[in-house]
Amino acid sequence: MKYLEIRYINEYDNKMEISEIYEKSWRYAYKDIIPQEFLDSIEKGKWIPILDFTDWRTVVCIENGKYIGTISFSKSRFQEYFSYGEIISFYILPEYIGKGYGNKILKYVIKELYGLGYSQLLLWVLEDNYLAKKFYKKNGFIETDNYMVDNIGGKELKEVMFIYKNEDMLGNYK
Repeated sequence: MKYLEIRYINEYDNKMEISEIYEKSWRYAYKDIIPQEFLDSIEKGKWIPILDFTDWRTVVCIENGKYIGTISFSKSRFQEYFSYGEIISFYILPEYIGKGYGNKILKYVIKELYGLGYSQLLLWVLEDNYLAKKFYKKNGFIETDNYMVDNIGGKELKEVMFIYKNEDMLGNYK
């Protein structure tokens, strides 16, 4: 029987295993988007420091004791969207994609952000990450015309903003 736990990280969590979710997810999701040389050079434990950011809240998804997903969120990092909550990062181990875990984690975090007083949410997705874009659209997010350009691994990449502000849908997560 599967035991699924979705909760905030704590001091007892294995941060190396959580960082590994990022590492494996980047190599999977961004293959053919971010230069392969950059993806191959990602060091073990690279994301451990962000797990300690005091302005961010981080949730993990654990199945039968195995870390399979993580999501970080906060008040928007962008001044022009100061009243929004922001989903900053969301990663699931590749072998768990398409099995419903992402929906459960996302619903949990939407509920948390709503509880913090945010009725409008935003997130950024690499323009060529079609799998993520499809996932967010399926879960009520709307792609906007807003974008920013980022340089990852020496390649200029466009990140597109998605918003979520449907009060009725938020009500479903209460």
